[in-house]
Amino acid sequence: MSFAVSDAVSGALTAALDGVALRQRVISDNIANVDTPGFRASTVDFESSLSAAIADGDFAEGRATVTANATTSNAPAGLNDNNVDLAKESLDAMQSQFQYQLLTRAVSDRYALLRTVATGQ
Repeated sequence: MSFAVSDAVSGALTAALDGVALRQRVISDNIANVDTPGFRASTVDFESSLSAAIADGDFAEGRATVTANATTSNAPAGLNDNNVDLAKESLDAMQSQFQYQLLTRAVSDRYALLRTVATGQ
């Protein structure tokens, strides 16, 4: 996702939305394979990279690179050598959905602010 307005806040919101979207896809894949023998669940981390880019001022300087990494989970496997924990994945899916809603609200509010500045209303 990209914004017509390119600034530090828009860059951070874009990176966060991309990271949450990847997390949602990975969680969906984990849940879809809950009964697949030998399947290993994955997790996504983008927050550490996003925090570092914000702290370093990379977004303000237009050189931000945020990486969202999907890595294989180290959780113990069950009898079928599958390590997907459906309860954990369900909770992660709900948390991810709330994060996505919060971020899309922030984008919407940002555009409303820009619209107000541009139109004076």
